[in-house]
Amino acid sequence: QVLMSLHEMFPAVHAAEMAVQRNPRSWDAWQTLGRAQLGLGEIALAIRSFQVSLHIFPMNPEVWKEDLSWARKLQVQQKAAKTDSVQALAKGEELVQESIPDYDFESDEIVAVCAAIAEKEKALSAAKTMVIVSASGTVETVTKQDNCPATPDETLFIRAR
Repeated sequence: QVLMSLHEMFPAVHAAEMAVQRNPRSWDAWQTLGRAQLGLGEIALAIRSFQVSLHIFPMNPEVWKEDLSWARKLQVQQKAAKTDSVQALAKGEELVQESIPDYDFESDEIVAVCAAIAEKEKALSAAKTMVIVSASGTVETVTKQDNCPATPDETLFIRAR
């Protein structure tokens, strides 16, 4: 509880988990674990911890009225926020789809760019590039044309593309 008051949530959860492991029948350890889990935003885990605490000590009004009811309100708010964000995202996608301009992909400029890219790709595919790493660790990049002699002895080198 001191760690939670210092806003050290990860150590607080760890300490509460250790307390629960040492004494699984301690309702206040489960309650503290649930509060620490809420501090991390783990609402579903916190609700489970509060339920275990209530199972051990069902007459505890603090867990019923404060902790569990608060966690359930947070869970409802979280679900509502997710629903709102999904709806907003869907509306945003509709707006984005409507605002995309219609490009003329058959214009002379686009055709010229595509032709230039195709020519460059032909030149690159004709030349084969290899990286040769020798046994001593030196690295050499070799560009080989189809009519060039074979690569060095493969027993001495490792080839990689």
